[in-house]
Amino acid sequence: MLRFRMPSAACELPFLSLVPLALAADTSAPIRMKKAAIMKRLLSTFALAGAMGLCAFGAQAATKLEQVKSKGFVQCGVSQGLPGFSNPNDKGEWSGLDVEFCRAVAAAIFGDPTKVKFTPLSAKDRFTALQSGDIDVLSRNTTWTITRDTSLGLNFTGVTYYDGQGFMIRKDKKVNSALELSGASVCTQTGTTTEQNLADFFRANNMTYEVIAFATNDEVVKAYDAGRCDVLTTDRSGLAGERLKLTNPDDHIVLPEIISKEPLGPVVAHGDDQWFDIVKWVLNAQLIAEELGVTSQNVDEQVKSATNPEIKRLVGTEGKYGEGLGLGNDWGYLIIKNVGNYGEMYDRTVGPDTPLKLSRGLNALWNKGGIQYGMPIR
Repeated sequence: MLRFRMPSAACELPFLSLVPLALAADTSAPIRMKKAAIMKRLLSTFALAGAMGLCAFGAQAATKLEQVKSKGFVQCGVSQGLPGFSNPNDKGEWSGLDVEFCRAVAAAIFGDPTKVKFTPLSAKDRFTALQSGDIDVLSRNTTWTITRDTSLGLNFTGVTYYDGQGFMIRKDKKVNSALELSGASVCTQTGTTTEQNLADFFRANNMTYEVIAFATNDEVVKAYDAGRCDVLTTDRSGLAGERLKLTNPDDHIVLPEIISKEPLGPVVAHGDDQWFDIVKWVLNAQLIAEELGVTSQNVDEQVKSATNPEIKRLVGTEGKYGEGLGLGNDWGYLIIKNVGNYGEMYDRTVGPDTPLKLSRGLNALWNKGGIQYGMPIR
């Protein structure tokens, strides 16, 4: 039996059983049945199949938001363990910037940041999981590129962390610059832009190198820590996290060069604009909240007494901006109350007071020397 998949649903048609009926016709008829009669029966059969196919339009397929609401949680794809971004503790409890963002999406939809489940994914498997629908959103230190945004059928919803690729090396190697790495062996992860950037950098500077690639972050870090390669390369934020896993973290330094642009952010699959909008505007709401000084601590007071129209639109006391997303008009309030604004999320996961000690840099707001910029709610 063939399955015809229509734009909104699927219908099963007994197609293989119908066609032989048309061809067989009446067994008592002479073999020299006119071609016109055969064609007439075939056309009738295809017409029946087409009519049956109309059942595909009888009911619209569930949107991603409806699917998420129906199962009661957001399925979020994360890394297999990167401190500061998405990392489980010994109890299986996840923390990190990427994890916090997924909780913000859950808060916007359910009013409950705990209604999210995490799927750890390798760099190789992350896009397949999203394309197949195994996860609803990918929030896994993933770089926004044209290939991923087009031919892979993905939509990046924003940038949660502006980064760049760097190199980590042992202090006893006495290397002060990436331009001194000719002939080095370099550990990295397969299925990432890191490999491509590495090749570009060494080729552009007429240097030789040996790449030693592994499927997972943990394999890369263990190989580097064991001395199987001279250098470890990935995003600089990733290097800060991976350094914490080493036997003697203080024995290693991150070289000053940044060799690429790595805008890291959440990803959804093509095909559902409403879901794309929801995930995109969760981040915008967090950025706007920080800009306006709305925090998880003062948002209740802002709901009661704010006079600033921008704040009132954000927390849902003016306008009906949640309707366009398919959410309640308090969606912004729910995000800020349950997870916080972007600055709060950053500070408790990767900021200067965390083990990663990452300054805001480019990730500061646009009016404080950075390039983070929330689109207006109006």
